[in-house]
Amino acid sequence: MTKDQLAGAVRAALGGGRRLVGVERLAGGTRKGVYRLTMDDATTSAIVYLWEESENYWPTAEGDDDVADPFSPGVGLDLFEAAHARLAALGLRVPEVYLVDRDRTHYRADLAIVEDFPGENLEQLFERDPRAAEPTMAGLAEALAAMRGYRAPAYGKVALVDGGDSSHGTSCEGAVLDFALRCLAEAASRDPRIAGARDRLDERLRELAAAVRPRTEFSVVHGELGLGHVLVDRAGNPVLIDIEDLMYFDVEWEHVHLRIRLHEDYARLAVPDLDDDRLALYMLAQRLSLTAGPLRLLDGDFPDRAFMAEIAEWNLTQALALISLG
Repeated sequence: MTKDQLAGAVRAALGGGRRLVGVERLAGGTRKGVYRLTMDDATTSAIVYLWEESENYWPTAEGDDDVADPFSPGVGLDLFEAAHARLAALGLRVPEVYLVDRDRTHYRADLAIVEDFPGENLEQLFERDPRAAEPTMAGLAEALAAMRGYRAPAYGKVALVDGGDSSHGTSCEGAVLDFALRCLAEAASRDPRIAGARDRLDERLRELAAAVRPRTEFSVVHGELGLGHVLVDRAGNPVLIDIEDLMYFDVEWEHVHLRIRLHEDYARLAVPDLDDDRLALYMLAQRLSLTAGPLRLLDGDFPDRAFMAEIAEWNLTQALALISLG
């Protein structure tokens, strides 16, 4: 990515009074390109999201483009815009959008230029100074409560449901079981330890799914919420990013992911009245997802291979421990 390639988009987004002088690729994105744009006044910056195939490190797989699958990859400008609109309507802080270019007027791929929040994300702030992070953590808890309090008419990706369509299947737990079985098959094809335990894992998943009682309440769920996906604005408010996977789903899916990401610090965001049966099923499903996903990513050219291998290994161990305990 070069300055010349983005100069026109920057003028359209921020006006002609500034000149683009710096383009810096930010680490962390695996499905889209994320670049910081710096202007010549030394005080203005913005972020550009690029949904370009060359920016997607994931090897393609069947069903990747099936938006009716709640767990298909959250890739694309349409998903971003729908998620942004829903979170903003709930009063949550999301980056302001300066420009959306789906006609590819300024570049060869879909792009959005959005507000930048230079400095630490919530994960970095919390690791450096937990006390200083407390107001932002409290704000995140309030945001999660607002997301939980919303009631959608159906489960599935926000873009799909708000567009009047429906997802595959008949229930969240059914969708999770199907997803977990796919992850199990994928992980078993790449690691002999999962292959050796496949029958036991399959049986345990089906047992856990059978124990879940029906429910028809669907909340707003980020899907991959960790403190690294929360920026901090100048007032200390949490700002949600990487929102393309936003969906209407069981709130337990969100809280299982938070437990996995935050470990003992999850207590700061814990809530009462979660369904234990859903938590048990979703924990095993996410452990398998976090094994299969990183192993699949390593089939491609993802650069930070040691880190991704660590994620796969840790979650593989945790998945096997769950059937030992079960």
